[in-house]
Amino acid sequence: MKPNWNRREFLQKTSAATMAALAAGAPVSSLLSGCSRAQKPGQTSGTADTVILLWMAGGMAHTETFDPKRYTPYEKGMEGNRVLSTFKSVPTVLDGIHFSDGLQSIGKVMDKGTLIRSYVAADMGHILHSRHQYHWHTCYEPPQTVAAPHLGSWIAKELGPRNPVIPAFVDIGQRFTVGEAEELKAFHTAGFLGNEFGPFFIPDPSQGLDSVRPPVGMDARRFERRNQLYNDLISSGPMGEFGSDYQKESLKRSMEQAYMLLNSPEAKAFDLSKEPKASYDIYNTGKFGLGCLLARRLTEQGARFISVTTEYEPFKGWDTHENGHTRLEDMKKQIDGPIAQLIKDLDKTGHLDRTIVILASEFSRDMMVEGRPGAKVQEQVQQPEILSDLKFYGMHRHFTDGCSVLMFGGGIKKGFVYGRTADERPCKTIENPIRIEGIHQTIYHALGIAPDTHYDVEKRPFYSTPDGLGKPVMDLLV
Repeated sequence: MKPNWNRREFLQKTSAATMAALAAGAPVSSLLSGCSRAQKPGQTSGTADTVILLWMAGGMAHTETFDPKRYTPYEKGMEGNRVLSTFKSVPTVLDGIHFSDGLQSIGKVMDKGTLIRSYVAADMGHILHSRHQYHWHTCYEPPQTVAAPHLGSWIAKELGPRNPVIPAFVDIGQRFTVGEAEELKAFHTAGFLGNEFGPFFIPDPSQGLDSVRPPVGMDARRFERRNQLYNDLISSGPMGEFGSDYQKESLKRSMEQAYMLLNSPEAKAFDLSKEPKASYDIYNTGKFGLGCLLARRLTEQGARFISVTTEYEPFKGWDTHENGHTRLEDMKKQIDGPIAQLIKDLDKTGHLDRTIVILASEFSRDMMVEGRPGAKVQEQVQQPEILSDLKFYGMHRHFTDGCSVLMFGGGIKKGFVYGRTADERPCKTIENPIRIEGIHQTIYHALGIAPDTHYDVEKRPFYSTPDGLGKPVMDLLV
């Protein structure tokens, strides 16, 4: 039986030293002094060079988005168990495949990608968004005694930068000043792989250029002096005394990369004001839409892995514990046009051929079931059996047994649908379940990264997927 971790226990059970290192994005000296490559680089011939992850943070209901069921209009006093979908379904470019109303633009580009309707999230006891997000992004269930690297960090480490000036791993849209900040920091890290492979953060894409400029009031010469001081501190401080050579060099290289970007022509990619107005306006649905635009520009300049998030903040965005229907109307307006335009732009320039674009969420939602059938967990928000108000109309509880994932480009099949969920409650996966280790290894396979990739951490192998047992889902690939 899995322990019913709550938010406080999640933090307490993860060692203070490890959490501090995770929050800072730095390796843990006591853990990693013996970290070494356990094998020669295992790249094979891949079909992709770049990955863009479009992260629907907060729990995107599959029955309200990419796997709609029978539409049930709202009636005051109706039974909640009657509700399967609160939106009408609309046809996509694929024969017989419908999306939920509001996602017509994405539906029109599905001939360029694959729709997965059978992602099954892990059973980890008491459901926490941050724990399931940690699991999705690292492939490891928290807490871990080792700082598990983010998917983007594995890719950055194994393949290196496509353009030495552009950060290999860029994270767009997530702030750490809202919600479960410390828990979110726990997986936004390269862990034991080293600071240079961690994310380059751009909390607000409209201010992306500020991320590659010196702070206000600091000229280039002063910045260069600060860079030298930083190197001196690494040498003379605790890191210099106790850290491994690998750690010290990784910290220095991360600073050198930032300094190189500061003085490069490629820095203009971060300036969205350079985008033609007609294109900018299509993407300008808010922070997420502009994040998609920035992701496209950085892909064109050679970024290796880019994450764009709708941002997780409790009871906002996709975290629809109330006002689910009206909230999703707004969320669809934010994502539909920009995502479709991103796919079309990448396809037009030829970049989609070598770029995998993924849309995913930590789990789904259901009106009645918290967890999944047969493994229900503690209720977190009271959901009335009778809907007396429109704010209760929508998919509110966390559901882990049927989630939708979209994948485009980079060797992914076109116009393909994988898996199926039941048409009646519980709308769980009934064909071709796929779990996170399968998602990760499918991505690694397309990139040409060997499935047994691992490093020795304190003389123990740490694999890119737990125990090295993850296998790619070849049915998703051409």
